[in-house]
Formats: sequence, structure tokens, C-alpha cells
Amino acid sequence: MQIDALSADTLIAAEDQLADLLRACVDGGASVGYLAPMPETEAREFWRSLLPSLRAGQRTILAARDDAGGIVGSGQVVFETRPNGRHRAEISKLLVLPSQRRRGIATRIMAELEHVARARGVRMLFLDTSEGPGGARGLYEALGYQYAGGIPDWALDPDGRPAQNAIFYKILAPAPAWPR
Repeated sequence: MQIDALSADTLIAAEDQLADLLRACVDGGASVGYLAPMPETEAREFWRSLLPSLRAGQRTILAARDDAGGIVGSGQVVFETRPNGRHRAEISKLLVLPSQRRRGIATRIMAELEHVARARGVRMLFLDTSEGPGGARGLYEALGYQYAGGIPDWALDPDGRPAQNAIFYKILAPAPAWPR
């Protein structure tokens, strides 16, 4: 498996695979902001909507590819641009194909996102997930993220049921001085 940062051009070139990834995750129950079944047009529009922030350097999108080059996972780090928050960034849309879960892909993507954040001087990451069946609370706890609380009925899980969110954060250690 290889994990690479997408540019605007590579995101556009991979739009079909990225849309399929998002749809498979939502339709498979992942709570990432959409309801199932997810229309293809909605998935494509999501990825296209990221192009301005990607081009501006306000977001990094990673894609995990299998040995054949197919996208099996993705994750994003969104950098704060306001002066009082440039030390923090948000982890967003961690996605792994349902058929590829429990193979360490999400863990590897998260490690790379943390590396990208450290390299940009970020000292704290935050994210939220669902407390419902579509969430990934166990994953984030296993990766050392601290639970900060949740808000009842924050969002609907993909099946349409209201679910509390779970807000997490992680204080990052400085980037190692040696090459990875």
C-alpha cells in the first residue's frame, strides 16, 4: 500500500475512484456527513468542493492505494488560517473501503496525516465522529486521541437516526529531526 498527497490535478484524475470510495463508506454506514444511499453526483460534488482549499494549501488530502493503484482509503487535514488558531488543524473524512477495513489502513493514513500536520507546525489535532454505529470512536482512542465530549443529536447517521457526536483531540509531539 502506498499513501500519497493529492494535488488538484491528481484529485480530478481520481474523481471516479474517490466518489466510489465516499459512496461505499456512506452506504456502508460510515457517519461522514451524508445519508445513505448517497447519489454519485453528490459524492463527485463533495470532492470538487475541496479544490479551492486544496489549491490554497489550506487542506491536505491523502489517498491510500493498493498494489494495483486503486484507492482504498483517504483522509484529510484541514489547516486553520486564522492567526489565533494556526497551531491546530482538523482531521476530516477518514475513509476506508468497507471491504478493506481492519487491515491497518486507517491507522497508516492517520499516522501520515499527523506527520503532515507536524511538518506544518501544527501542535494539536481535533476531529469528531459519531457515537452511533457509523462512528469510529474506538479507532481514535486506540490512536491516542482524547475524548473531549459530545453533543446529543448532533447529526444523523447514514441510516437517518440522530446520533451524539464524539469530539476528540490529540496534542502532537514535535516532528522527529531525522528523516522518516
